[in-house]
Amino acid sequence: MSPIEGLAWLGHWTRFGLRSVPRAVAAIVQPSWWAKPFYHMTVGGLPLAAVAGIALGIVIWLHTRDVLARTGTGAVEYLPTFLSAAVLLELAPVGAGLIVAARTGASLSAELASMRIGEQIDALELLGVSPMVRLIGPRVLACVLAVPVLHIAIAAIALASGFVAESITGHTTLLKYDAAAIRELYLNDVVPAALKTLVFGFIVGVTGCFIGLNAKEGSEGVGKAATDSVVMCSLFVLASDVLLVGLIKAMQSL
Repeated sequence: MSPIEGLAWLGHWTRFGLRSVPRAVAAIVQPSWWAKPFYHMTVGGLPLAAVAGIALGIVIWLHTRDVLARTGTGAVEYLPTFLSAAVLLELAPVGAGLIVAARTGASLSAELASMRIGEQIDALELLGVSPMVRLIGPRVLACVLAVPVLHIAIAAIALASGFVAESITGHTTLLKYDAAAIRELYLNDVVPAALKTLVFGFIVGVTGCFIGLNAKEGSEGVGKAATDSVVMCSLFVLASDVLLVGLIKAMQSL
C-alpha cells in the first residue's frame, strides 16, 4: 500500500467511524441487537483475561520484589503500590484492548466479510435495512462495553495474584496489602486510565467492521480480512494509547 493509498484508507476509516457513532448510541435502546455480541466478546475473552491477570500479578511481583529488597531501604513495602499502579494505569487497559483486538477484531471482520461475499448485506439494503444501523452500530457498542469489563477482570485478578504470591513468601495481610496498593493512587489517575478502554473498544469495533465490509471476494478475502483486522486493531490500540496518555497528562497539568 502506497502512502497515498494509506491516507485514503485512513480517511475512509475515519468517515466510517464517525458515521458509526450515532448508530452505536441509538443501538443502546435495542439490547437484543448488541447483547449477543457483547456476551460472546466478554465470555470468550474472560479466559484470556484471567491468564493475563495471573501472569501480570505474579511476573511483576517476581521481577520487582528482589530488586526492591536489595535497596535495603524498606522499599519492598511499596511493592503493592508499584503493582497496582502498573496494572491499573497501563497493563490492564492495554491488555484488555489487545485481547479484544486479537479475538474480536478477527471475528468481526470474518463475519462481516462472509456476509458481504454471501450478498447478505446487499439483501439487507434491498429490504431497506441499513447495515450501519442493524449490523455496525450494535457491534461497535458491544466492543465499547466489553473492553472495560475485561479491564476490570484483568486488574482484579492481577492484584489478587500479586497478593497470593506476596502472602506465600512475604509477611503481609490483606488489610496491609490493600492499604499499600491504594496508598499513592488517586481517582484522577485511575479513572482516566480506565476510560481509555472505551476508546480501545470503539477503535476495535470500527476497524473490525470496516475491514470486514471492504473484504475482497472469495474465501481468501475472508482470511485476509481477519488477519488485517488483528494487525490494524492492535496497531491502533497501541498508537491510541500513546496519544491518550499524552492527552491525559496534558490535561492533568493544566
